[in-house]
Amino acid sequence: MNYALRTMLYQGSAMVNICDIELVGTKLEQGEIVVDLTREYFQQEIIEESEAENLLKTCSVANLVGERIVNKAIKLRLAKEISIKRISGIPFLMIFKFQHRY
Repeated sequence: MNYALRTMLYQGSAMVNICDIELVGTKLEQGEIVVDLTREYFQQEIIEESEAENLLKTCSVANLVGERIVNKAIKLRLAKEISIKRISGIPFLMIFKFQHRY
């Protein structure tokens, strides 16, 4: 299984955008909400499942779109089902990991 990935720094933290590869290039519309899943935003590179899992475990911020990648985050216990937003039936999940240093 492949995923589209874009990585960046966000306020000094590692942020990943990961999308099920088959969704790249689609536009989701639900009422007034329109989400354009562009190649420019999501597909800096294509990764395999094992790399996606490693990135989910190590990133600070994740924006996830698609059944497979969102389910992977849930199985890794990084979020709960109640946190998932669906647009046109497609799951979206944002994860922010807070780290405390004392």
